[in-house]
Amino acid sequence: MPMLPPAPAPARNPADRMILTEWIPFVLAHVACLAAIWTGVHWADVAIFVALYAVRMFAITAGYHRYFSHRTFKTGRVFAFLLGFLAQSSAQRGVLWWAANHRHHHRHSDTPEDVHSPVQRGFWYSHVGWFFTARFAETDLAAVPDLAKHPELRWLDRHPYLPAVALGLATFALAGWSGLVVGFLWSTVALWHATFSINSLAHVFGRARYVTGDQSRNNWWLALLTFGEGWHNNHHHFQSAARQGFRWWEVDFSYYALKCLSAVGLVWGLRTPPAEVVRNEQKLGRAVIERAAAHLAASFQAERIAADLRKSLAEKGARLDASVDELRDDLARILDDWQHKLDDRMETMRRALADFARAVDLPAMPTAADLRAKAGAMFAATPSMNDIVERARQLLIESACRQVLAPVAAPARKR
Repeated sequence: MPMLPPAPAPARNPADRMILTEWIPFVLAHVACLAAIWTGVHWADVAIFVALYAVRMFAITAGYHRYFSHRTFKTGRVFAFLLGFLAQSSAQRGVLWWAANHRHHHRHSDTPEDVHSPVQRGFWYSHVGWFFTARFAETDLAAVPDLAKHPELRWLDRHPYLPAVALGLATFALAGWSGLVVGFLWSTVALWHATFSINSLAHVFGRARYVTGDQSRNNWWLALLTFGEGWHNNHHHFQSAARQGFRWWEVDFSYYALKCLSAVGLVWGLRTPPAEVVRNEQKLGRAVIERAAAHLAASFQAERIAADLRKSLAEKGARLDASVDELRDDLARILDDWQHKLDDRMETMRRALADFARAVDLPAMPTAADLRAKAGAMFAATPSMNDIVERARQLLIESACRQVLAPVAAPARKR
């Protein structure tokens, strides 16, 4: 069999170019960790490593994530600044940048608009590649108006790596080269990959207890490494909770630390998930149902349903050719006069076809039982399962109708 010519490579988007001024220091930091071969590794250095990892991981999870991104508790501006400064000492850019991108992630989780979805762009892009692209280099202040109004936070965001440099110099002054390499650099690199693993691995490996409309997972070993962030499916189910380990056995070190801080008055108003949310008794929102239904519908072949629909139209004696000519003439007139009426006309035709599709027997169309069985295999139990199944059926019919109408609309749009 002759080999087919390779498909042309897609045009490269300039926004996806790698920023070398960010990427090169990242690589060099990994290489510099090998300097421990010459500096040696002492127990004091290991103690610094553990301390800097633990304190900064708390600042990332409680500061960057639970406070600045989701406002799951309250605190004063001084302590908020200290949390932001400590979080930025992990060299993960500015606090406003971090929060803005994370909020964007939740609005578009695992869709083509997601900043770091392994479902859309693969593991390495979601783990680290997105961080160094021009597309996400600037801070979207419009996404964080509640934070951007504070000048001290904007100052921090304008100097994203100043806290990390200050901490590195302090570590060197305290413990010398071995302390800098083992204590500071090792813990910084470990923090990077532990944090990034929530973007990548926590959307691939683990268990989904709740239907969230995306691929978020609960993963206990990631939860241990990230002080509770590994209960990622819990978090996507109820984002405004300061506690991400919903069950007593779901270890969440950051929440325990926040409880201690609340006892001394540094933070307050820690939000916890309502009992009905934990028990999965709450109906899903429209956006989650829509995304879950789209995933379910995509697991079936709309092309076969469209073929059945065309066959049924012909067998029922529908004068499709005459209707096509009439519709084409109508569409041409609409295009000449009012372009916006095209979509209205097509929507009318789509609805008529959809009503017809419901009324005829389409062998390729999955039954409600088929859809429910597939949904049960794909998703966790939810009170909204019937809503997901019904919406998936509608989406399948709509997709089939669009395919039937496509040859009709195309000639009209060309005129």
